[in-house]
Amino acid sequence: MAGYLATRIMHIKADPLKTIAIGIAGALIGGFILQVVLTIAGVLGGIIGAVLGAILLIWIYQTVTAKKK
Repeated sequence: MAGYLATRIMHIKADPLKTIAIGIAGALIGGFILQVVLTIAGVLGGIIGAVLGAILLIWIYQTVTAKKK
């Protein structure tokens, strides 16, 4: 199915065997690319979450210590 859709989108004429091969190879390449992107997004998400958490912690600390002065 993926090979068929890809050949139609790219306007390529291919026989059924080549279409199947394109679909299988595309699934492997696409799966790898998606895995890399999600890994990078996960790392960036972790960094963003850590920074936001640290900002929140600083804000809480400043709020608590400002009331004591």
